[in-house]
Amino acid sequence: QVHLVESGGGLVQAGGSLRLSCAASGGTFSSYAMGWFRQAPGKEREFVAAINWSGDNTHYADSVKGRFTISRDNAKNTVYLQMNRLEPEDTAVYYCATSFGSSWWAGLGYEYWGQGTQVTVSS
Repeated sequence: QVHLVESGGGLVQAGGSLRLSCAASGGTFSSYAMGWFRQAPGKEREFVAAINWSGDNTHYADSVKGRFTISRDNAKNTVYLQMNRLEPEDTAVYYCATSFGSSWWAGLGYEYWGQGTQVTVSS
């Protein structure tokens, strides 16, 4: 059982930055991949970014590539999402999740989820 808690969301103006954190407990953090997803009102949840267990392999959705950076600190059992040049379209609830499978890079096979943190970008 893995427990995930996101933090760092908030209200920011377009062009601004936020850094989300996801603290994990339970399991062996350094043994599984981590991902960030988001869900905007009235839309389905979508993949944002993912990182492998060691942190040396990352994947991003095209919509955030070049603006968002995922990273992890296995010593702190924490994964981060640095979000720069935010746009109103980035407004959503952001979730972190764990993947124990081989398709983590494609946003598949995520088993444990946090409760989410709200990000609102004003124009």
